[in-house]
Amino acid sequence: MITHEHILKKVGFASFIMMASVFASRIIGLFREMAIAGAGGIKAGVDAYQVAFIIPEILNHIVASGFLSITFIPIFAHYLSCGKKEEGYRVFSIIMNSFGFLLLCFILIAMVWADSLVHTFAPGIKEPVTFALAVKMTRIIIPAQFFFFCGGLLMAVQFANEKFFIPALAPLIYNLTIILGGLFLAPTIGMEGFAWGVLGGAFLGNFAVQLIGSLRIGVQYFLTFNFTHPDLKRYILLTLPLMLGLTMTFSTEILLKFFGSYLTEGSIAAMNYALRIMFILVGLFGQAVGVASYPFMAKLAGQGNFSELNRLLNSTLKYIFLVIPFSVLFIVISREIVVLLFQRGRFDTEATLVTAAILPFFLIGTFGFSAQTIVSRGYYAVQNTLFPALFSSLCVIISFPLIFFLMKFMGPRGIALGLSLSVVVQALVLYECWNKKSRNTEKKEVYRFFLKIIPVSLVMGILLFLSVFILRNIFHSMTFKGAFIITSLSGIEFIILFFLAGKIFKINEILVLYEKIFKRVFPWMKKLH
Repeated sequence: MITHEHILKKVGFASFIMMASVFASRIIGLFREMAIAGAGGIKAGVDAYQVAFIIPEILNHIVASGFLSITFIPIFAHYLSCGKKEEGYRVFSIIMNSFGFLLLCFILIAMVWADSLVHTFAPGIKEPVTFALAVKMTRIIIPAQFFFFCGGLLMAVQFANEKFFIPALAPLIYNLTIILGGLFLAPTIGMEGFAWGVLGGAFLGNFAVQLIGSLRIGVQYFLTFNFTHPDLKRYILLTLPLMLGLTMTFSTEILLKFFGSYLTEGSIAAMNYALRIMFILVGLFGQAVGVASYPFMAKLAGQGNFSELNRLLNSTLKYIFLVIPFSVLFIVISREIVVLLFQRGRFDTEATLVTAAILPFFLIGTFGFSAQTIVSRGYYAVQNTLFPALFSSLCVIISFPLIFFLMKFMGPRGIALGLSLSVVVQALVLYECWNKKSRNTEKKEVYRFFLKIIPVSLVMGILLFLSVFILRNIFHSMTFKGAFIITSLSGIEFIILFFLAGKIFKINEILVLYEKIFKRVFPWMKKLH
């Protein structure tokens, strides 16, 4: 029988691979955003580029490309555990052929009607040149969704076989190709160069490399269609709620551009830069751990071991909440972060101030976005996709008037705040619903940990704010050198304060995190003991 410690060890190893991938991906993603910022600043061209992703993202959502690991892994893993590998690959082929054909039809329709679709989802864009550029780049990016879908299935096969390394390369290659597309093509065709980079990156990173990885583990493909296969029906029933449902992460991208299209030029671009910074933390604390822990959640659910599933979910959530003090640090030095990352080329000091003013309002929701990825996977592990989809959709619908109200009074900062508040409420209520359905008796420990980490983070924030206030009077924070010094000194102070908080308040998760990082950074120290 698989022990709790054994599972946590395997999850920890997989999490390390995925965290390394996500960290590298976020770093390369930042270079991507830096390249975009340098080429376009917060001007209309960048707004058009961001709007060009709306229709492709909706297509991606309709065929649930982002949920393939969640819905396909339990089905495929069942065949592997029963020794019916060939039948598992037959189901894999049926799903790829059926949904792939459906997606190709949607892609053709979307490319033909791209202008009408862009107008529907970004109705505030009135400037003809900006609108035409958004439509053109939409048509370039749309075909990439086919490669995302096929690659998503190939990655799911690898995850089910507990192979994480090659799937971890996908976002790295994708982002790197976008950067290269922008650097080589933007000087002649502007932001359109980045759009071509998106298409190339989707093919290389999400399809070609994943095909190689799947072939290495013996993937089998059958040119077959069987619309009556029971597992195809089961897959559709599991996936349909996710296709029709509105997750907060997906909706954030769409709502940001929908409401942002009514604001002044560059608002969408500035909000997007701020959102990408926030997603660095979400990726490290939510996405990486969620992807790595899900196969183990699915196995525990398949065994009917719900007490162990709850323990894994609770343990994971407590580590997720460590993102809160990191968010506080980012809030305090938000101006310096934006200067270091984006202030160059066409991204001037005015663009820095606009983006830095938005960033704290997104950071408020960091732990909500992170926690939601974990809690949702608990439902998916027990193959309950309907409830989280319906609940998430309801939260998104309810958030419309809140976001609109805050936008009227606070502009882009109001949109960011509205989105953050919505995802925090969604994550907390979704977790409480999970507790009632699964009879999670250890939930109080999670809540106690949450209530402990909040005041600790606030105290750390006050101390950091006072230090940064003094440093800003010594160094010019709007220059790269000054921002680098302030960020470095604040980071060192944070590392010390975070460790002391773990010691003083006996927060074991902080101490374990330091121990793991120390062992990874200084592996030779283990030999001395």
